[in-house]
Amino acid sequence: MNKLFSIGFWSAVARFILRNRTLILIVIAVITVLLALQWKNMRFTYTEANLLPDDHEINIAYDQFLSKFGEEGNLIVLGVKDSTLFTPAVFKAWDDLASDIGAKPPVALTLSVGDLQKLEKRTDTAGFDMVPFIKDSVYTQQKLQKYKLELFNDLPFYSGLVYSPSKESVRTAVYLKKDIVNTAERKDFIVAELIPLIEAFEEETGVEVYTSGMPYIRTLNSQNIIDEIGMFIGAALGITSLIFFFFFRSVRATIISMVTVIIGVMWAFGILGLLHYEITVLTALIPPLIIVIGIPNCIFLINKYQQEIKNHGNQAKSLQRVITKIGNATLMTNVTTASGFATFILTNSQLLKEFGIVASINIITIFLLCLFIIPIVYSYMAIPKYKHLKHLNKNWISKFVNWMERMVKEHRIAIYIASVFVLCASIIGIYNIRISGSIIEDMPKKAEFFQDIRFFEQEYEGIMPLEILIDTKRKKGVMKLATLKRMEELQEYLVEIPEFSKPLSVVELVKYSKQAYYNNNPDYYQLPNSQERTFILSYAKNSASDTNLLSSYVDSTGQFARMTTYMKDTETDRFDRIEEDLNTKIKKIFPPERYDVTVTGKALVFQKGTKYLVNNLVISLSLAILLIAIFMAWMFRSARMILISLIPNLLPLIITAGLMGFLGVPIKPSTILVFSIAFGISVDDTIHFLAKYRQELIANNWKIKKSVYAALKETGVSMFYTSIVLFFGFSIFTISSFGGTVALGALVSATLLFAMLANLLLLPSLLLSLEKSIANKKTFHKPALKIIPDKEDDETDDS
Repeated sequence: MNKLFSIGFWSAVARFILRNRTLILIVIAVITVLLALQWKNMRFTYTEANLLPDDHEINIAYDQFLSKFGEEGNLIVLGVKDSTLFTPAVFKAWDDLASDIGAKPPVALTLSVGDLQKLEKRTDTAGFDMVPFIKDSVYTQQKLQKYKLELFNDLPFYSGLVYSPSKESVRTAVYLKKDIVNTAERKDFIVAELIPLIEAFEEETGVEVYTSGMPYIRTLNSQNIIDEIGMFIGAALGITSLIFFFFFRSVRATIISMVTVIIGVMWAFGILGLLHYEITVLTALIPPLIIVIGIPNCIFLINKYQQEIKNHGNQAKSLQRVITKIGNATLMTNVTTASGFATFILTNSQLLKEFGIVASINIITIFLLCLFIIPIVYSYMAIPKYKHLKHLNKNWISKFVNWMERMVKEHRIAIYIASVFVLCASIIGIYNIRISGSIIEDMPKKAEFFQDIRFFEQEYEGIMPLEILIDTKRKKGVMKLATLKRMEELQEYLVEIPEFSKPLSVVELVKYSKQAYYNNNPDYYQLPNSQERTFILSYAKNSASDTNLLSSYVDSTGQFARMTTYMKDTETDRFDRIEEDLNTKIKKIFPPERYDVTVTGKALVFQKGTKYLVNNLVISLSLAILLIAIFMAWMFRSARMILISLIPNLLPLIITAGLMGFLGVPIKPSTILVFSIAFGISVDDTIHFLAKYRQELIANNWKIKKSVYAALKETGVSMFYTSIVLFFGFSIFTISSFGGTVALGALVSATLLFAMLANLLLLPSLLLSLEKSIANKKTFHKPALKIIPDKEDDETDDS
């Protein structure tokens, strides 16, 4: 019944396609145009990827912080480390640069040496005034040296804010308006206005400016993603078309395949626009992935068509058999590949869900495009000439197949020993794998903005904001001296941690208030004592509305305080130890019954997101393996066949994980994708081989050896072709400037290469070794689904 259904269904599909050729092409053209109209809805991401679900406790804490103090990632910093800065011409240019930037509509305020304000005690009332630090409009060398000494020696409040703790570099802080930080306006300002102003200053003075800050990094990073999409698509088309032509030596076949996958790429962009998904570092990989995955479909279909033409020369019969014989097999392999990507939908990460949805949809659509376009286009063309079929008789292909057969026949024990050795070595490597939660690790190392990140990390002791939110549980509780002293104790602890910069909080402002009260004597830059408490704090409170200094660090009710420090790029294990020690210290300093203290900020959210992602993707990979196992069980109805089919696909994953450990490639959001993607693709070869193997079993009256060698000869060539295309196709990602994309490309390529060898050597060896246990029909039941029609079905095709 299943057999008749399978033959009948695919024969009906073949008739439908070949009888409605023009209509199908028109429908494909219309859909392509409609999806092309959706391109206008494609959006490039303006925020960093949040790997945690919205209801995760870390996200809730971060949202609570943002509700009190607003967007934290609105700071851009410009730094210089040059001895000529405090000379009249250069200093004026630096001051003018800050003024020009500050005049731009997207900028809320700038903080630079030239427009710096300092606190001075009022003589008429209890309070402070903010007065200009530099009062002269004409700069002389003598005056600038005086200001430099005063800034570095008498204004500790600005240490780490305007000048570096080492006093060797100076920076200008540019605060963007918070409502434009996550919009296209941010990009327009940075690319079209900020960068040209900085370049003009550098050209005028010869002083190098280092630029950083989350808005700046995100803008240039996303611009790199945009630039690389075109590069990837061009490289994927180039490398796959060259390999395709090398195999088939046919310009016609190459052009047909390229046109098919280009339509697939157009659909991929259209689906992204239709679903209104942002283009992220992951979804940017989908168009070239469609090319890489689509070309093997073309290889199977065209190769089968040419084999049929060579056998009997009847075009109509050949096209029908291409669809009936290869259609089911390619459907199954594309479904398993799509399943590998679809497991990402099961994670709670929005970023991965969108990637999984779009990738799995497009894998099925490229299959349908190949199934429709290739037979239809060939039906309009003349029968291939002998020169187009010569590749089927290549000597080197025959030698490769003979080598595989000889290895399986004569060196099976060697294959097992090699497999066990590599497995043991890989397990050792797996123990050396580390997890990385670094935001900057995957960024382009050679990019100028990455070098600038390293400059600020070195000079200002941190780059990623870590926030501590302190809830005093009562209004105006922050400005109590007891609270301030507790906060100072925590700040002193943070300073001792080498990965953190000097913290900024209301404590620094109160210290500065005391210094200002004592005529700006830096010796008094400290918290007031119990005797000074009343009048110093009243001075500070009275000045709060005038100076607007408090609003950045204390909320409007005076109940919540914010402490900001910047963290260096830190290993995940080290960060976990720091976090554990920090939370212990916080509980000791701030009694939980009187204070609620939360550690948050982008650095923490990303670190936690990475660990959450790893846990989720381990689950999704396990589900992918379970899904494929169920699929195999449904197809072959044999528990032993499930085991035999999974071993050659799990071994390459273990080898790749071992390589990651030995090569120092960490587990991170980009590399964790490798396993689900590679498993979903590599299992295709297993399905092709086992389907052909079962067909040969029936034809050869259940003679295992004969069937294995026949299946190896028949499927070995196609498996080799597709594996080579996939290997070089994924290798194009290694030309990326993003470390994560490079690792993804290299690791998937390596995994697929290992998978090809496992499926061509280990899988046949296992079948032969377990000959007795699977030699009878009871063990290897008839499959529920016919993948490749039996040889005796050929006559049915023709009727």
